[in-house]
Amino acid sequence: MERQPFVYVLASHRRGNLYVGVTSDLIKRIWQRKNDVVPGFSSRHGIHTLVWFERHETMESAILREKNLKGWRRVWKIELVEGENPEWRDLYPEIL
Repeated sequence: MERQPFVYVLASHRRGNLYVGVTSDLIKRIWQRKNDVVPGFSSRHGIHTLVWFERHETMESAILREKNLKGWRRVWKIELVEGENPEWRDLYPEIL
């Protein structure tokens, strides 16, 4: 997968803790999160499962989308994930 801006959602488990992030290198960033290389909320709460992601044309649009999603109610984020990934599968193997 080429370097491209992405917004992503990680989960600790189905309908568990959620983390919304943005990156220009999705494979590398998810690997870092899965291996607790990046200290913070996701590593403290065991949030390692990639359950949703969205490609963007520019980093600016990805950052705006991330900020927008972070302002969403939790139930809306769950509906977003379940709309595309109702099983809450780990999508990381699909991006490799």
